Amino acid sequence: MTRTLSAAEHSLSDRPRFDCRNAYVDTLVELAGADHRIVGVVNDSVGSSKLEAFKKAFPDRLINVGIAEQDMVGVAAGLANGGRIPFVSAASCFLTARAMEQIKADVAYSDRNVKLCGMSPGMAYGELGPTHHSIEDIAWLRAIDNIVVVVPADPIETAAAMRWAAATEGPVFIRVSRMSVPQIYADDYTFQPGKAITVRAGDDVTIISNGTVLWRALVAAEQLAADGISARVISMPTVKPLDVDAVVAAAGETRGIVTAEEATAAGALGGAVAEAVVQHHPVRMKILGVPEFAPTGSAGYLLDRYGMSPGGIAEAARTLLT
Repeated sequence: MTRTLSAAEHSLSDRPRFDCRNAYVDTLVELAGADHRIVGVVNDSVGSSKLEAFKKAFPDRLINVGIAEQDMVGVAAGLANGGRIPFVSAASCFLTARAMEQIKADVAYSDRNVKLCGMSPGMAYGELGPTHHSIEDIAWLRAIDNIVVVVPADPIETAAAMRWAAATEGPVFIRVSRMSVPQIYADDYTFQPGKAITVRAGDDVTIISNGTVLWRALVAAEQLAADGISARVISMPTVKPLDVDAVVAAAGETRGIVTAEEATAAGALGGAVAEAVVQHHPVRMKILGVPEFAPTGSAGYLLDRYGMSPGGIAEAARTLLT
């Protein structure tokens, strides 16, 4: 499907930036006000999850288990078993790595109605280095059955994904960006799981992206257009389930596919797209992601280092056309 952007693509790099955690807590308060079943579960990260407003509004519905991520996910599964709808908020690096067994067994395998919210994902903790980078979370969770994996690109999509998750039975993981991003979607955007969004039409090459890198992909497409190259930009907010039809269409209608994401280059969005391409319509690809333990440094610096500046994405697209 094609969606209208909130502003012209070429202005994205100059637009105001937003911390998606603010949209997260505002939406959680809204949802909890309308549904008494919604509770928050947190690992002593009320501040970094920006949950102060939720704590003030619903002090009896925020369960802080302390620095105990395995207990946190287990408690959430128990709450879901009792009819609650828990939103679990924790730094994505600790939520997924430390509690992977509980996510697999207590949530996904047991099919509990738990909403896992990975805060400050990717390389948002920058200067804290590889121990705090959460670049592997998407690849890990893709390997687990029965969990929807969502990577929103802006505050509008973050809020829309949360509303969908609250109204949908079953396990969901949502990345909630700390790295500031411009608004991409119009205020009336509605999230649809498993559906890609063509945010820019193009016939020469396709760029598939999500999360904090999507706006950079759109700016890259503007740079390519200046050189006479028509780049299709596809937003893929749901990495699992993947919109295979959109990938296959891009493979058949353009000369190559670039994927770009704030995640490991192995097994995340790029891996999912490559699996679809090789099985259904082989085409040249370039996977942009993080190929190693990323060093310390700001998230913006690190994305640029790994070829995900707008210029880097544009250059990757050009290589597929030579």
